Amino acid sequence: MGKGDKKTPKGKRFAGSYGNARPHKATAKKVAAPKAAKPAKPAAKPAAKAPAKTIIKKAAPAAK
Repeated sequence: MGKGDKKTPKGKRFAGSYGNARPHKATAKKVAAPKAAKPAKPAAKPAAKAPAKTIIKKAAPAAK
């Protein structure tokens, strides 16, 4: 890999050609356009908890 290799930037410079390894123009970075402000989302409601189970105690047997 060196001057004779046209697949490397050094070889492209030596041969005086351009290509994937030595693009003629640098690619411009895309700049994202500012987006319009979105309306604020309402606060998320907390997840509903399952109702607490009620424990029913059986009546103690009557004493004789």
